[in-house]
Amino acid sequence: MRFRAKIVDLACLTHFSRVVNTVARLAKTCTLRLAEDKLYFILSDKVANGGVSVWCELCQGNFFDEFQMEGVAAEHNEIYLELVPENLSRALKTAQNAKTVKIKLTNKHCPCLTVAVELPSLSSTSRIVTHDIPVGVIPRRLWSDFREPSVPDFDVSIYLPVLKTMKSVVERMKNLSNCIVIEANLSGEMNLKIETDLVSVTTHFKDLGNPPWVSDDESPSSAQGKDLESMAEARIDIKKLLQLLAGQQVNPTKALCNIVSRRIVHFILLHEDVSLQYFIPALA
Repeated sequence: MRFRAKIVDLACLTHFSRVVNTVARLAKTCTLRLAEDKLYFILSDKVANGGVSVWCELCQGNFFDEFQMEGVAAEHNEIYLELVPENLSRALKTAQNAKTVKIKLTNKHCPCLTVAVELPSLSSTSRIVTHDIPVGVIPRRLWSDFREPSVPDFDVSIYLPVLKTMKSVVERMKNLSNCIVIEANLSGEMNLKIETDLVSVTTHFKDLGNPPWVSDDESPSSAQGKDLESMAEARIDIKKLLQLLAGQQVNPTKALCNIVSRRIVHFILLHEDVSLQYFIPALA
């Protein structure tokens, strides 16, 4: 197993740091899956047990100037590592004006991702700061635990309002309750609701638009049979929603939300070279 990569372009480095920061705010530990053309950050808490799941996918060619890897075997050319994303995020913080950053899989008492940051210096010799981030190598027999989560068969899919606006609404609601109801319909309407014994607060969003999903077995017109006004809703942990909204540093070009009534809320944030999926299970 071998892996080495290098980032020279400062804009790519900043972008990569933002993605890692976002993941670090969503997951204490995660799996880094390395493939020839993509990297994935995966958190697969069992949604059934009330945990959230995260699936973040990056095209490596848009971030790295060099990227070489040899996987576990020729026919399974991938590497799965368990790591604390906060450690990687910290290492990249030292690289804000670096000339180059090299990331390499090494073995120093234990497997490590070694991040070598070359900083500009006034003398002819360059300064290199090295971070060794311990990782666990996940054996092949466990890889199937880290498959891409399937998109649930949702009742409603809707574009999200501006995330900053949504965040400030949810932040204010957090002081009133531990859970929040998200409801939406196929007419581009979405409500965020708090209901307690003492207070009931609702924020309405209109004209958000609904994505034109077409699955293999549905024609675009199949939505016509549905009641466009009827709301699908799910009650979720408000902290988990805020974690997603507050941790967001990637500025998605598209953000949408799929609701399976009373079961799960599935968020998808898309940027041209990053996609992030976040699954929050509904509370009973």
